Amino acid sequence: MNGMSMNLQSLDLLLALGLGLAIGWTGGDETRRRKNAEELLDQLRNQLQQSNLEAQPLIRMLKQQRGILNDIHKRITAVSKGLQKPAR
Repeated sequence: MNGMSMNLQSLDLLLALGLGLAIGWTGGDETRRRKNAEELLDQLRNQLQQSNLEAQPLIRMLKQQRGILNDIHKRITAVSKGLQKPAR
């Protein structure tokens, strides 16, 4: 009986060890994945901030051009309306 009890204790110990290793391995993989995902997210944030900084002068220039085109359009419209209606 004592020999069988020893075998069961060894088997329980091996099962517990195997289960602990499996849980540790799975947990390590999840931690590694999460860390990699956070690093990728940080890289993407940095790239987005850099592209925003590069785009600011372009956006400002486009707004100026839009304002100039709007002013030109108003003046051309006023002149063309004056040509359509003859002076009395």
